[in-house]
Amino acid sequence: MTGTATVVGAGIGGLATAIGLRRAGWSVTVLERRTELERYGAAFGIHPTAQSALDRLGVGDALREHAVPYRDAHIRTPDGTSIARLPLERIERKAGRPELLISRPYLLDALLAGLDGFGDVPIKLGERVTDVDALAAGQDLVIGADGIRSAVRTAGFGDRSGPREVGTVAWIGIADIESPVHGETWGSGRFFGLTPVEPGRTNWYATAPEATTVDDLRGLFADWHDPIPRILAATDPATWIRYEMRHLHPALPSFVSTAPVAPVALVGDAAHAMTPNLGQGACTAILDADALTRALAAAPPGPAGVAGALRAYDRERRRSAQRTAFASRTLHRFMSTERTRLRDAAVRLLPG
Repeated sequence: MTGTATVVGAGIGGLATAIGLRRAGWSVTVLERRTELERYGAAFGIHPTAQSALDRLGVGDALREHAVPYRDAHIRTPDGTSIARLPLERIERKAGRPELLISRPYLLDALLAGLDGFGDVPIKLGERVTDVDALAAGQDLVIGADGIRSAVRTAGFGDRSGPREVGTVAWIGIADIESPVHGETWGSGRFFGLTPVEPGRTNWYATAPEATTVDDLRGLFADWHDPIPRILAATDPATWIRYEMRHLHPALPSFVSTAPVAPVALVGDAAHAMTPNLGQGACTAILDADALTRALAAAPPGPAGVAGALRAYDRERRRSAQRTAFASRTLHRFMSTERTRLRDAAVRLLPG
């Protein structure tokens, strides 16, 4: 079926949804509260299932043009001892393609290029949505892709679910040197991750409950194995990004709503914001967009068709995304524990 839709939010999930809707013949408008798109350089891990979804959206080739494979990574202790390998080889063997890593600007560019190819999908920047009912007037569907503090979610689902902090500060950055090792190093109450992102550069992320400044963070990891201190020293502090880790709590009973004016569907962080420990935030948003727009494309015309498509989307994605969010939150507690001896012993039992 076809119709008219407004997508609120021009992040990964919002742009992917807009592409899927337009490919299905819908008339689409994208609203973004920021005056420019966020283009900071954190790397996203794109699982093979999300790569397949991007292929269906027509942007898979653009993704692969700038992505790098992620194949060899370990979990280490702060002295550099490897205690486990991340299961990247098993993922590649099962899917027939590797996990990919891509910087956020490149992924945004791929999605924007895919949307620009239609030539008729406006992205209106600086549009802060406060009245969702007024926005929905004359629309067949409103998509909430507006993040963990989603105005669309609050309007359509109430304010019972909202951001919940986990008590950990996270930092991310990209160093202009290439790390000889990749993976994660788990210490007591804190951890550090290193991944490739493009030739000559390394994506890194770190968490620690007590780290509040650049100097704090450098001090906390000063005696950890090489190249962690060098990576921090090689990254311009002006480019570091600091944020409080949060997730959406409690889990929503549905990702869709038949609002009085127009139906509403949530995708990405608006539906299931999660801690970044599994690296699945971008993937789940892409899978949401793919599932929602496939369901709408296959639906018969009319309001009943939209309602049925939204139910199908909710069945396909809600439990899966919420399981991923729960697993990521659980992994965060496991990684951040101060009982490192028991944790490390458990990690050593993982298959190689």
